[in-house]
Amino acid sequence: MTKTTKRGQTGGKISRRELIKASAGTAALLAAAKLNFPAGAFAQGAGPEVTAAKLGFIALTDATPLFVAKEKGIFAKYGMPDVEVQKQASWGTTRDNLVLGSEGNGIDGAHILTPMPYLISSGKVTQNNVPTPMYILARLNLNGQCISVAKEYANLKIGVDTKPFKPALEAKKASGKSVKAAMTFPGGTHDLWIRYWLAAGGIDPDKDIETIVVPPAQMVANMKVGTMDAFCVCEPWNLQLIHQDIGYTALTTGELWDKHPEKSFGLRAAYVDKYPKAAKALLMAVMEAQQWCENVDNRREAAEICSKRQWINVPVEDVTDRMLGKFDYGTGRVVENSPQQMRFWKDHASYPFQSHDLWFITEDIRWGKYEAGYDAKSLIAKVNREDLWREAAKDLGVSAADIPASKSRGKETFFDGKVFDPENPSAYLKSLSIKRVDA
Repeated sequence: MTKTTKRGQTGGKISRRELIKASAGTAALLAAAKLNFPAGAFAQGAGPEVTAAKLGFIALTDATPLFVAKEKGIFAKYGMPDVEVQKQASWGTTRDNLVLGSEGNGIDGAHILTPMPYLISSGKVTQNNVPTPMYILARLNLNGQCISVAKEYANLKIGVDTKPFKPALEAKKASGKSVKAAMTFPGGTHDLWIRYWLAAGGIDPDKDIETIVVPPAQMVANMKVGTMDAFCVCEPWNLQLIHQDIGYTALTTGELWDKHPEKSFGLRAAYVDKYPKAAKALLMAVMEAQQWCENVDNRREAAEICSKRQWINVPVEDVTDRMLGKFDYGTGRVVENSPQQMRFWKDHASYPFQSHDLWFITEDIRWGKYEAGYDAKSLIAKVNREDLWREAAKDLGVSAADIPASKSRGKETFFDGKVFDPENPSAYLKSLSIKRVDA
């Protein structure tokens, strides 16, 4: 009687010819897998749990790492070929879609204003104050935002110092006209930059001027019809304002706080907890894209990518100069290779310092978004996942010099001499004259 194995082969033996054929097939499979997964992930024997994620973005140049990761196949390289990078109409829409999650036809993560994952996780800006836990996995950039002023104030050439702006705004109000400063989301980075700038010059952003919310892509059109006197937003909208001869750049936000953190790469905690390998793959792809964006030789191509219809959808000349570090303020002042240009990787741009998140929450306490005495450090411990960033950096082979030794960048000094010590945020609050909280 002939003995048959489970493989259906007689005698329980594999012929030499069958062995060679099987080996060739295995080799082909291994080769195909290596094309789809990075060496580190493949060596560990397991790719991402899923190949898809829905990531949101706002039409701003600091979303460039997400555009690049998608366009250049970097998400696919890390085993995530089905990532969708979806344009959002506003930061409010981004918030709503994050609350829904992809299961509810929303999104799993986003290019996002750094304070937003905290405001969403704490339920401060969600419907019925119901929290949606989120994680910050990386910072996307440093610097790169601007505050612009309407052309009617061209003779003042307003800059970092807002003191000359105050009497002009008071005169306009006295004539019966409203004065408004626009930002993109209450408690978000642009809100905090323009508030800091105004308050440093003695202008109360809640009493002396009306602070309004306008989506980034609508800033220029609203300035054109006289809706606001100043706004804070990322590029390309500040440069487009100048190209359309509607206003000028007062300052880059790096002039307020050199090398300040800006946007983050945030994911719903539910996605990360359910698919930790997929989350890590997304993070590694974003970090590699940030390294690509930082390379000056790639900046012109980065501008071309940004200008495409599916991303920001603007003339490439509205993006190029400032992506290359050239800042024409529209007042006769031109700075080449600006020290305040956007950074995607240099100066630890990608690492999410917890001390920076503490500043954002402290400022949101200042303006009443959180109650006085709010336990910021406890919230940061839940939201900031710098541990995942370090794991990804290790797998990417990031040099030790590019990995911060501490979770804190230490004391930060602002243009007006104010100092934020993350070890004593209450002292910083006390030093501020205009605020909505007793400290």
